[in-house]
Amino acid sequence: MVHGNRGYDHCATVAPAVPPGSPASCQRRHRPSSMFEWHLGDGGNPAELVTAWLADNGLPVRDLLRTANAFHPNGVGTPCGSSLYVSAAAGSVMAGGAVGRPSPVPGIPDVAAVFYEHTDPGAGRESGLSQRAISDSRSDSVPWSLGAWEDSWTPAEHAAAVRAVHAAIARGDVYQVNVVGHASAPYTGDPGPSLQRVTELPGARYGGLLAGAGWAIATASPETLVEVRAGRVVTRPIKGTRPATAQGRRELLGSAKERAEHIMIVDLERNDLSRLPGVGPVRVDELFAVRRWSGLWQAESEVSAPIEGGLGLAELLRAVCPGGSVTGAPKLAALDLIAGIEPVGRGAGMGALGWVGTDHVDLGLTIRTVAATDGRVHLWAGGGITWDSDPDAEVAEAAAKAAPIRRALAAG
Repeated sequence: MVHGNRGYDHCATVAPAVPPGSPASCQRRHRPSSMFEWHLGDGGNPAELVTAWLADNGLPVRDLLRTANAFHPNGVGTPCGSSLYVSAAAGSVMAGGAVGRPSPVPGIPDVAAVFYEHTDPGAGRESGLSQRAISDSRSDSVPWSLGAWEDSWTPAEHAAAVRAVHAAIARGDVYQVNVVGHASAPYTGDPGPSLQRVTELPGARYGGLLAGAGWAIATASPETLVEVRAGRVVTRPIKGTRPATAQGRRELLGSAKERAEHIMIVDLERNDLSRLPGVGPVRVDELFAVRRWSGLWQAESEVSAPIEGGLGLAELLRAVCPGGSVTGAPKLAALDLIAGIEPVGRGAGMGALGWVGTDHVDLGLTIRTVAATDGRVHLWAGGGITWDSDPDAEVAEAAAKAAPIRRALAAG
């Protein structure tokens, strides 16, 4: 595979898959042509390196106001856009924060981009997910089987991490910290159909797949990390969860704790956008709206600002990565605490995955996301911790978020 800011032609090891956030008008008529990869330890600024690579491929990422006003070409051979993935660790590097423990999926790049060109309708390679992309040594004739899940920490250790955040809040180090757990399970057979089921979970705004040689990421994320469209930059943080029942909705809307936690993150996202060069006044367009993801209600807000001057993709990534709703406030202090209390790195979870096009950028936050590599599937789940958080309730919330993904992977 390719490291640094070099690409390779034909993308022979990239599995055909629907890229998260890609325009519906382009699906089934675009093909991958080259790929960028960056790993921790490669050196350089990953935000600038991937931006330069995308610009070299003809995408207007140096000036996102130009991107928002660009004409979208669609003739055969014209640029369609690029998938873009940024791990949580790479996001921490971009932000200047602590990276945390080693990733349990070290074979997956920390930044990956796949560039697509338009082709004849129906000739694209994005449908399905080939087993060869996960492991050349496995046979399609082997039945799919998912083994027992192994958690990186016990419920008691998860609860202890919540209490550690309480202590940090009491010291005045932080106001809120998102604590995330990891689990993995062995598998045999072709993971493609199960990964596809993950992407189709109800409420998966960014449902899709990205794959390379020996690895794949499948996301069912409902959360917008950042979107640039029609001259505005937008983020839609999600904080607050209850079962998707009538009672759960009432509890979520009536919870002072959930609302306070949510507003802290909205304020953090307002601050992130206000730090961007070339943007106008930041506003909250919608506050604490209740949306459904799979069997859960979740609270979502929308924060936006107009682009009025020079703003490039590198500056955007450095400001919004890693996402405030999966780090905490203040962000850098939260990253320091996370690095000390989480037992393994966040890998493909809690990063960014989406689309950089000729006329827009749309990146989802990689919550509700699975990675498959080396005969194992991995997932991450957690929640925001405030002074009022109950440790046992936080453990239960993380399990509730992971449960639909575990069921989708086990099916079939």
